[in-house]
Amino acid sequence: MAYKAYKAVKGAPQGRDAKRMMQKMGMQVDEIEGVTEVLIRTPTREIVIDEPVVTSVVVQGQKMFQVTGGSSHERAPSTEAPLMEIPEADAKLVAEQTGKSLDDARTALKEAGGDLAEAILKLKQKGKT
Repeated sequence: MAYKAYKAVKGAPQGRDAKRMMQKMGMQVDEIEGVTEVLIRTPTREIVIDEPVVTSVVVQGQKMFQVTGGSSHERAPSTEAPLMEIPEADAKLVAEQTGKSLDDARTALKEAGGDLAEAILKLKQKGKT
């Protein structure tokens, strides 16, 4: 139930009344099902929360996440970069726009973090030098 956190407040509306009140205030609250882990990463540490209850709250177009429960532990930050999978359509588009090979296009996309425009600009600049 998405409104569990609000039941704990003494005198606060419960159930449908709480939902109606939040909707009148422009709030939309939904529990995100099936969350097994939440990771908070800083340059010096990682905080891992196992089996949390995660709720998405949208207020006036701003989306927030509330993480409650679960057990947490800290660890040193991971040094390995996450593997980025480049969609074939993106690589083809970059290759077509620049006249470069698919391998060059994939490499440029990885360097640009998947940003198509940045990858195209990098490859076009390499062609000019």
